[in-house]
Amino acid sequence: MDFGKYKYELSKKAHTAKQHQKGTHLKEVKLRPRTDQHDLETKVRQMKEFLAEGNKTKVTVMFRGREMAYQQMGRAMLDKVLALLGTGVQIEQPPRQEGRFLMMVLAPKK
Repeated sequence: MDFGKYKYELSKKAHTAKQHQKGTHLKEVKLRPRTDQHDLETKVRQMKEFLAEGNKTKVTVMFRGREMAYQQMGRAMLDKVLALLGTGVQIEQPPRQEGRFLMMVLAPKK
């Protein structure tokens, strides 16, 4: 068997192996500090679906205007999201502030 044919077969095997892999995606859910309970439950239901599919979920709390003075409300919102999601979730990135956004990344528990 010549070397060219061998390299061709290796590339074919690598291509088929790559086709059968499932990559994870990062889905984002945006909230505000004053998001009401029912809207929050709807967003949490979406997050549960994303996590059940094996995707990571980025939860972002957006602050506008004077809301920046009440960042503890945003942290409380993220704590409430974690409480509603339950135990099937692990925190991949803890909450951190980047400008007007407070975000954390969640991943499904393995």
